[in-house]
This record gives sequence, C-alpha cells and structure tokens, in this order.
Amino acid sequence: MKLTFSPGSPYARKVRIAAIELGLIDRIALVPTAVQPGKFNEDYSRTVNPLRKLPALILDDGSTIVDSFVIAEYLDDLAGGGKLFPAEGPDKWKRKTEHSIIQGMLEAMLLCRYEKAVRPENLRWQTWLDDRWDRAWQGFALFESLPSTFTRPFDITQIALICVLGYADFRFPDCGWRKAFPKLTAFNEKMMQRPSVKDTVPPPA
Repeated sequence: MKLTFSPGSPYARKVRIAAIELGLIDRIALVPTAVQPGKFNEDYSRTVNPLRKLPALILDDGSTIVDSFVIAEYLDDLAGGGKLFPAEGPDKWKRKTEHSIIQGMLEAMLLCRYEKAVRPENLRWQTWLDDRWDRAWQGFALFESLPSTFTRPFDITQIALICVLGYADFRFPDCGWRKAFPKLTAFNEKMMQRPSVKDTVPPPA
C-alpha cells in the first residue's frame, strides 16, 4: 500500500498514527505529495483524487481510498476491526459525530491558514477569518468540557484531537490554546508519550 502525504498535513498524520497503533505502518509506503492552492497538481487530480486532498491510500490492486477517516477505518478493519472504531451501537455514532466536529475544526483552521498566508492582504476578509477561527475555538471549548474523552481507551477521536492540537501548534503557535484549555493541555502532554504521536509531530514550519 502507498499513502500520499505531507509531513505537515494533520489529516495524513491521523492516518499515520492509526497505522502505527494498528501495527500496519510497515506495510505502507509513504509518498510525499504537494497539493496547495494556486499550485495545481494535475497528475494527482487525474490519477489519485480529483479533489486534490491528502491523504489517499493506494491499495496493492491499484484502487484508491480517500478521506482520512475512511482510510483509518479501512486500516482498523484490516487489523481485525473494533480497535480504534467501535463496531456498532451508540458508541459508533458518538465517535463519528465527535470526529465530524474535529474534522470541521481542522477545515476551519486550514481556511484561516490559507486566508492569512496565501490570499493577498488587500483581499482578506477579517470578519470571515474571525468566524472560522471561532468555530475551531468553540470546538476546543467543547472537548475541554468532555474530560471522559481523554480517559477511555485510545480511539479515533483521540487521534483526531491530537492532530488538531498539533496543527494549532504548527500553524498558530501563538493562539494560546494551552492557557485557555488546561484539560486539553494535560491530554496532549500525556498523548505525546506515545511513540505514534511523538514520531509524527510536524517538522518546524
């Protein structure tokens, strides 16, 4: 299997953490791939993912699985199932809902990154930027209020949460999330002791 990725992508990091935790990382070749606004990767668009998003998992038969959540779920199934994803019942839908919120937080932060780093300054829309950032911030506040999320067995929600916190450090190092959310800070420090988390931290920007 091959995984298209960028070291700074929180979505690709999610899959890499899952693969390490599931004991599958040695079966996956990492393929560095560049996709960013204004620099169209037409080959990737034609042959891998028309949406030009990372990551994508290219299977040995040549077929492709896209979306970090779907890839991680596939890997969980490949490892026997029920390890990072509840197989059924209320917990299954709870994890999916939690992940959807975290995914939305990441998307909001990524748009903030593009607005500040890519869009010409005279075209930036501060009200729009503030609204997107507040969506992510409210997500942090939600999980700060749900400490049971941090104490249950390691799962896809915790992996996704680690990745969104890591992205905040990577792209918004002065945003102050640690001071604002001490429970998330303690959770992050605990998770950083896991090799899968520590070894996938984005390189310095």
